Amino acid sequence: MTRCLTGWLLLAKDGEGEVRVMRIRGIGIGLIAAGIAVLSAPIAAQAQDTPQPKTLRVAVTGNIATMNPFMAFHLGDTEIGRVMYAFLTSYSRDDFSPAPGLADKWQVSDDKLTWTYHIRSGAKWSDDQPITARDVAWTFNKIMTDKTAATANGNFVANFDTVTATDDSTVVIKTKTPQATMLALDVPIVPEHVWSKVTDIGKYDNLQYPVVGSGPFTLTNFTQGQSITLKANPDYYGDKPAYDQLQFRHYDNADAAVQGLKNGDVDVVSGLTPTQYTALQSTPNITTVKARQGRQNDLLINYQAQTNDHQPVGDANPVLKDPKVRQAIAQSVDVKTLVDKAYGGLAEPGAGFVPAVYEQWHWTPSGTQEQKFDLAAAGKLLDEAGYAKGADGVRADKQGKPINLRLVVDSGIPAQVAAANFIKGWLTQVGLGVTLQALSSDAVTDAGSTGKYDLELNGWTGNPDPDALLSIQTCGVLPDADGNGNTENFMCDPQIDQLYKAQLSEMDKAKRIQDVKDLQARLYSLDSSVVIAYPNSLEAYRSDRWASFGLQPSQGGSITHQNGYYGYLLAKPADAASSGGGSNTTLIVVIVVVVVVLLGGGAFLLSRRRKAGADERE
Repeated sequence: MTRCLTGWLLLAKDGEGEVRVMRIRGIGIGLIAAGIAVLSAPIAAQAQDTPQPKTLRVAVTGNIATMNPFMAFHLGDTEIGRVMYAFLTSYSRDDFSPAPGLADKWQVSDDKLTWTYHIRSGAKWSDDQPITARDVAWTFNKIMTDKTAATANGNFVANFDTVTATDDSTVVIKTKTPQATMLALDVPIVPEHVWSKVTDIGKYDNLQYPVVGSGPFTLTNFTQGQSITLKANPDYYGDKPAYDQLQFRHYDNADAAVQGLKNGDVDVVSGLTPTQYTALQSTPNITTVKARQGRQNDLLINYQAQTNDHQPVGDANPVLKDPKVRQAIAQSVDVKTLVDKAYGGLAEPGAGFVPAVYEQWHWTPSGTQEQKFDLAAAGKLLDEAGYAKGADGVRADKQGKPINLRLVVDSGIPAQVAAANFIKGWLTQVGLGVTLQALSSDAVTDAGSTGKYDLELNGWTGNPDPDALLSIQTCGVLPDADGNGNTENFMCDPQIDQLYKAQLSEMDKAKRIQDVKDLQARLYSLDSSVVIAYPNSLEAYRSDRWASFGLQPSQGGSITHQNGYYGYLLAKPADAASSGGGSNTTLIVVIVVVVVVLLGGGAFLLSRRRKAGADERE
């Protein structure tokens, strides 16, 4: 708006983008100016606006440990890694069956020992360098020859003999024995021209922005404890995202994340409690999503914490080495009550180690195998083992010291905190003292990796192929002296190792399924852990901003924590028209009306503020 000697000029763009000039003469200039000042503010603001990137904002609780794909095995780390790096093959969105990744074709030899993969033509790294078979070969060979590089995914290559790039588009992998997981190698492929310059894999943070990757998004910023920002990768070989940026925003707990969703600070929240999930179902502009997922929660019993050279670590109570004590603990856990009360009925009761959603691999104990909830039987086991109760009802160990077990739980996961309180109550009833330690996510991770716990509530997400999940129960992933390893509970049992190797090399699927179930049965019998539940994935999103997401599986699946990246890649923003935003033509009409009213002595002012579009709320 510009003032001149003869009156006022109103400048604004109409709906066609043309500037219209209106000159107003006569009396009441001051009154007109006052009215117009209010209405002209949106026009001035619009003139100053610059296009803002369309951003999908996802809430995360718990800190992300690393952006280094060789070291990343925690759920949050791998969630982000999947959108940064492509794998050799992937999982179908529909049914988890093998699907093309960097390789779009493959063959296997008659003896099942040689696999040939053909790298798709035209694939590029985000720095515009071509992706070749040499990148694939370098990645696998690095894991095969560097123990630190094998921290996260060493199990996938332990049976490899050689990996060779015969040309830029062909990689040949020869295995020592047949390997059933060759179309389920969940190993992020990295660019050789970047990583070959890294001298110490374990200490490399992988934060040289923009981080060179091959996935649908490229990492551009990571501020620990605050946010992680990735931009859409225009060089990605597959479907392109329908928005500009993907951002993960840190919250200290689920309550804060839910409040962020309600306030419009984030668009997607996962890991909801049953109470939160139910409450959000009636909240305007928010849609909830419930799905079965490949995750299990278990109670770890620490009785053999050790390094890979079998040196003891940690400070677990020695009483846990007694199999009868572990069996008594297992019989003191009522998984059905935990599902009903701690998980609000939004979970399935635990049994075998492989989650129930993977039905063909999942094992459940038979009647004679099942250790049913029975506090009387648990107490009798402890009596027979010689752990007598004192006057206070707490049993003593063989040295006469009252037994007290530390139960570690993540304070940021309400369902697990509730479960921990139930478990403490049951163990107290059978005479075992329990001290509940509700810690931060990082502190729980530290306790678990150093063996400084007696009992710990934990959780793992498995892949559609069970190999990776089973591998964390083998001797081969025990930590080294520096703590690098991928074990769940320091398990090292010859029979489990034998069954693990058998299932890995068994190409007859029916026989392999039996090996997998036998391994779960053996693990169950050792009472090294008690699988308490297979929780549903409980999520919510801003449906006023986002129309849909790529679920996995496509029917009844989840948005986050997939065995892929479909939730983020296929997210569709809501129609911009539905989120408001008035036209400039309308503003001009309103201004004219105001001028007429004011000139006529009217005592009121019409105003209209442009409603902020969904993509402008940051």
